[in-house]
Amino acid sequence: MAFRHLLNLASDHLTSLPILILYLTDGCNSRCVTCDIWRNPRLNMRRELVEQLVSEVKPLGIRWVVLSGGEAMQHPHWAQIARRFREAGARLILLTNGLFLRKQADDVIASVDEVVVSLDGGTAATYEAIRGVDAFGLVLEGMAAVHAGGIPITTRTTLQRANFAEMPQIIDAAKSVGVDHVSFLTVDVSNPYAFGDREIPISSIVGATALPTELHQAIAPEALTPEDCDRLEQIIATLERTHAAEFTSGQIAESPDKLRRMLTYFRALLGNGDFPPVRCNAPHTSAVVQVDGTLRPCYFLPTMGTVGASNPSMRTGQRGGAEYSLPLRDAINSDAALGLRHAYRAGERAECGRCVCPLYKGTRALIQL
Repeated sequence: MAFRHLLNLASDHLTSLPILILYLTDGCNSRCVTCDIWRNPRLNMRRELVEQLVSEVKPLGIRWVVLSGGEAMQHPHWAQIARRFREAGARLILLTNGLFLRKQADDVIASVDEVVVSLDGGTAATYEAIRGVDAFGLVLEGMAAVHAGGIPITTRTTLQRANFAEMPQIIDAAKSVGVDHVSFLTVDVSNPYAFGDREIPISSIVGATALPTELHQAIAPEALTPEDCDRLEQIIATLERTHAAEFTSGQIAESPDKLRRMLTYFRALLGNGDFPPVRCNAPHTSAVVQVDGTLRPCYFLPTMGTVGASNPSMRTGQRGGAEYSLPLRDAINSDAALGLRHAYRAGERAECGRCVCPLYKGTRALIQL
């Protein structure tokens, strides 16, 4: 199977799919300032589509299934779905805001292999300001309960103006409940596919040599100002001294140098330098299936068709004048999918050059999957 994964890197045609990401639901019980999915009526992925995807785990060599959303745990059958994929031979990662972890700890422990929890504040006040719910303590309690059951936990913090100064507190809060890894990434304010449309997309002016601070804050209030960037630089330097053991052990997932790439990103948004180089082959190693069966190559690129038959009105093309949908094994190699892979490898997708969360799987990593 590892050999099949390696073949993916040789061309734009996929012979296997190591990582499958599922938006189980587009509902969410957080009210985040950087996302508006919670404003929409909730739609859950239908079991017919789930079962079709389960049937493709072995033929496609799917090694990891990531349950996402929305909030994956709002799907009424998320735990049963997780177990179905595990029975088919996949390992399970649950991406969650953590609000249900304490209540459903037993299901989590019995159904998944890893948990990734969004932790966007180091204090209750900051968490509530960003996530829109008063749940900082609840999330920490939930992580402690799941950790006690032997499930590895990673916290993921989307660094933005409201929370960057709390990096030390975020790390210490995660450590206090036994979290295995603490990870940071920058808020994405330059990709039109990652979050909802903005009245004035910052992507249209990124790279300007002199972007007024007032305009920058009006367009992307979550991004850092020049003064914020200077302060973040100091915080990272201090962390390098005060949390050296956590960097060495890998408990802080990113090295100090990798954390400094966030500075480069925020400064590039201000027109001060280039965006950090991105190394990513996610479209060659993973795919995202949204709640209605819509297929994307990753979180940050546009749709490239529809899989399954979860929504009869959503189809990927026409055959003899009749609309039809494709099984996953065919959809990942459709003309649209091949075109997107060719485009990003050729440097033709501007979004990829500004990606805040690239995924790269090299030869060794693919062999070990």
